[in-house]
Amino acid sequence: MSFPIQTGLLAFGMSGRIFHAPFVQAHPGFQLRAVVERSRKQAQQHYPTVTSYDSVAELLADPELELVIINTPNDTHFALAKQALQAGKHVLIEKPVATTVAELDELLAVAAAQNRHVLAYQNRRWDSDFQLVRQVVESGQLGELTEVHFRFDRYKTALNTKTFKEDPAVPGSGLSFDLGPHVLDQALSLFGQPERTHVTRASHRPGSRVDDYFHVHLQYSQGLNVFVAGSLLTAAPVPAYVLHGTLGSFQKSRADVQETQLDQGLPPTAPTYGHESAGQEGTLTLVPAPGEIQVSHLAAPQGQYQGLFEAVYQTIRHGQPFPVRAEQLRWQLEVLAGKG
Repeated sequence: MSFPIQTGLLAFGMSGRIFHAPFVQAHPGFQLRAVVERSRKQAQQHYPTVTSYDSVAELLADPELELVIINTPNDTHFALAKQALQAGKHVLIEKPVATTVAELDELLAVAAAQNRHVLAYQNRRWDSDFQLVRQVVESGQLGELTEVHFRFDRYKTALNTKTFKEDPAVPGSGLSFDLGPHVLDQALSLFGQPERTHVTRASHRPGSRVDDYFHVHLQYSQGLNVFVAGSLLTAAPVPAYVLHGTLGSFQKSRADVQETQLDQGLPPTAPTYGHESAGQEGTLTLVPAPGEIQVSHLAAPQGQYQGLFEAVYQTIRHGQPFPVRAEQLRWQLEVLAGKG
């Protein structure tokens, strides 16, 4: 890794400080070269060698920069990613990568013409809890799956101070475009493209003009039904992952600690990083024979968003396929558009 990927961030707010910069800094295959900070200049307090630009145009004009992380509001992802691609940069785009399928297809076309990559930052695939769910599904212990529930719930009655998230005229506003891409990506990465979908959205918070509840029913062949939901008015969350199959059931709470640890300043290289607390194990219930029940508690593997950045490195430097595939992003946007 003698030629680290020169990387730039388009913002150094919460997402840049928590979800991106620590991993770029920790991975020997990257160098955090530049950030865009239009007003408060804070990045150099954490990363003294970084260059702070006043505008996106200035950052994109840096000839040494190879990768640009698009960590700006949802409705800006398409235009900024297209601008970066046309400047000859690879892009790593936060969810959702775009707000329509047409935008995604245009980004992919520009990337192909420029011989660059469009990479999606779907970090929740590397959550500890979801990694355990994936292990259980892939083990086949539940037999043929019949019913699956994925949820992402919070309790926040107040409207978001970031007004663009609460404005229905802004593309990509509302909870379905905020938390929806996380759980949809998890489901689609496990089960593939559904045969049919049905989307329900609702708004319940006082004064809300955008959806703060969503429920998506994904129907698959062989009778599998997958339900993906999220709410901002869930005071007592139920298990985030519930799976039923012909041989048993599994349930697991949402217990990944990475965001909290990163916000507290713990680096991803720390020995305690990404390990769930005791008592957060998933419950596996199997029926090996009629009338016989076996219950076991499974600990989750370490959560590690660095796995995403390792995948980015392998794709850019060695041409390895990126795990978040273009067709999965297209399926996600088709669902969010209410198609299917």
